[in-house]
Order: sequence, then structure tokens, then C-alpha cells
Amino acid sequence: MKRTSQFRSLIFALVLLFLLAAVDSARTQNSAAKGATGGSQSAAKPPDPAIIDLAGYQQILAKYHDKPLVVNFWATWCEPCRDEYPLIVELAAEFKTQGVSVVGINMDDDSDMNLVRRFIARTQPHFPNYRQKPGIDLDAFYHGVNPAWTGTMPQTVFYTRDGHINLFFLGTRPRPVFEQAFRDLLTKTAAQNERIVVPEFALLPIGDIFRVSRITN
Repeated sequence: MKRTSQFRSLIFALVLLFLLAAVDSARTQNSAAKGATGGSQSAAKPPDPAIIDLAGYQQILAKYHDKPLVVNFWATWCEPCRDEYPLIVELAAEFKTQGVSVVGINMDDDSDMNLVRRFIARTQPHFPNYRQKPGIDLDAFYHGVNPAWTGTMPQTVFYTRDGHINLFFLGTRPRPVFEQAFRDLLTKTAAQNERIVVPEFALLPIGDIFRVSRITN
């Protein structure tokens, strides 16, 4: 009887040790999994936009030569830019399979980089973003990008496959207007463009006036 009791105690102790070891192993695996997840999230953090000047911008255009290209200029301090950017992200995904490339150019200063990082993390664009180099001659940059641009934000420029400007928007536009502009890039080259100047009109609640132009180079 005494031996039976001791045997039962030994079995109970062994089972208890086994259960404690299993719990400790599960905790270790869970901690490792969390560490791996945290590491992958850190690795997935998007890099800061690369700094470019006018020469860098021209290199971007050369990189996308022979492809329809849309370039959106935006900044976190520009409310219309913040409102418009999610639409650009959606259209970039929609038209990517049709061959249209999209690039973002951020116009924020160094002091606003935390805002830029949070904005990109929130909107999750699946296209490259760059940032204008602080301290450059902005007027020369504006004119070099688009002779009709004086800094109005946002600006979206639509380039045909041959690298010429087909259309540009100074200020935001409704979704159907953007969709048509994207579709136009799939069928047009600069040689097919017509010189059309649409009368100035106000689209923003703040009453800013912007112009849409199609130009031939």
C-alpha cells in the first residue's frame, strides 16, 4: 500500500514536471514569434524619400522613358495635397497593370520629415516617392519641371511615352477627370496632342484658381 502511494506520487511529480516544461516551451516559442514579427515589421518600414534636385528629376524622367508616367507633387502642409493623395494611390494601383507608372515628389522641408513618414505609412503608396532637395533654387526647379508652374500645390504632370508633357493639373481635380487623364496616356503620344487651354476655374473650397493646360513640345 505504501509502495503504491509512493508510485502514484512519483507519477504525479513526473506529469507535473512534463506540464511545466511544455508551458515553458510554449512561452519561449511565442516570444520568438513575437520577436520575428517585430523584426519583419521593422524591416518593412518604408525608407525616407530620396533627395533630388532638378537634375535628379530629369534622371527620373529618363528612367521612365517609353512608359506613360504620372508625377504628383505633394506636401504635408498642403491640405488639398493630403486630400488628393489617396486618390493618386488608388489610381496608381488601378492603372499599373495597364502600364502607367506613378511617382510622387514631396516638397516638405527637413523639419517636417516625421509628418512625411507618418503620411506615407498611413497612405501606403506602392510607387516611389522622392523629395525636393532643401536649399535649392525653387523657382528654377518649378520652371525646369514645368514652365507654367510657379509653385501651386498640388501639381500633377502627365507624361507620354516619349517623355513629353501631355497634360498637367495645377490644383486638385475630381476623380473622373483624373481617370480620363490616366486613360489618355495609354493611347497618346506628344505628336498627337492638341494645344488646348481650358478657361481658369475654381475647384477648391478656399477659392484658389487653377489652370489646366495641354501643351505640345
